[in-house]
Amino acid sequence: MLLVALLAAVIWGIGAAMGVPRAARVNMLGLLFVIVLALQIVLPDGHPVREATGGSPALWLILAAGVVLVLLYRAILNRLRGQAAEIEATRESVEPAISDGPFSDAELERYARHITLPDIGGGGQLALKNAKVLVIGAGGLGAPALLYLAAAGVGRIGIVDGDTVALSNLQRQVIHTDARQDMPKVFSAQAAIEALNPHVDTRPYNRALTADIAEELFAEYDLILDGTDSYETRALVNRAAVAVGRPVLAGAISAWEGQITLYDPASGAPCMACVFPRAPEPGLAATCAETGVIGALPGVVGSMMALEAVKHITGAGRGLSGRMLIYDGLHAEMRSFAMKRRPDCPVCGSI
Repeated sequence: MLLVALLAAVIWGIGAAMGVPRAARVNMLGLLFVIVLALQIVLPDGHPVREATGGSPALWLILAAGVVLVLLYRAILNRLRGQAAEIEATRESVEPAISDGPFSDAELERYARHITLPDIGGGGQLALKNAKVLVIGAGGLGAPALLYLAAAGVGRIGIVDGDTVALSNLQRQVIHTDARQDMPKVFSAQAAIEALNPHVDTRPYNRALTADIAEELFAEYDLILDGTDSYETRALVNRAAVAVGRPVLAGAISAWEGQITLYDPASGAPCMACVFPRAPEPGLAATCAETGVIGALPGVVGSMMALEAVKHITGAGRGLSGRMLIYDGLHAEMRSFAMKRRPDCPVCGSI
């Protein structure tokens, strides 16, 4: 068994050095186990290879049973923790009210640089405190957006994501940490937000966004930030937001480029279906996993999303309603262009 343990250690170490994801390394160890067990069953007693790898299949079967029990216990425990946290976050009976009262001394000091800005001031900071922002996706774009929204003092931040933290996320999803691998992203993000600003009411929704909850959930928030990378999910966000009259700040990234806009047909701007009426052809809208993405790019675009959200909430400056901003990180260029609503849009044309 010592030989097999050494092989397993070599496989794990080389995989880690090469940056192979944890899940892939686990699969490789599983394959090694299957090969060793097959050798124990096929080879006759006394065979040198069988003796070198344990001498009996019973030992490996007992070991496998122990590993399965540990993994099962861990999965049940994580599921119970997730359910308990989600129930606690959504219980209306303990739902903290967003106060419009005076700022505490700690809040005044925390937000002093905002309050001294003429375009924000005390009124703008109070608007941020009373605002409710829902962020779809706690990944590349959601990570910086969530951190800066929390730092800015947005009173309530909802996070929708059904994924867990993986090692390959950490190259760009700066809200998560190495120690929080395998944790649901919404709870990892919640931990980071609460560590950054305890005055924020964070609402984690550990699940994928679906049509049966979207409209009711969106109606509880003032602004939706969409940081997803699926056309189907973006279309769902658009339909639900239009149905309940909520604006959507949408960001997207790929390789070296990013884009951001504010869809708000209730205020005369187009919705997503006005600009992108059909899903892209296969192969024309690859995900970050397929094309790759430079690590700092979501930081740039996600921070822009947070900035535009602060402007939208406080009424500062000129926002991106009816305009799309394109950022080219490879050539350090930025441009924008105007967009118009389509009267025949099947989603917002009747508004």
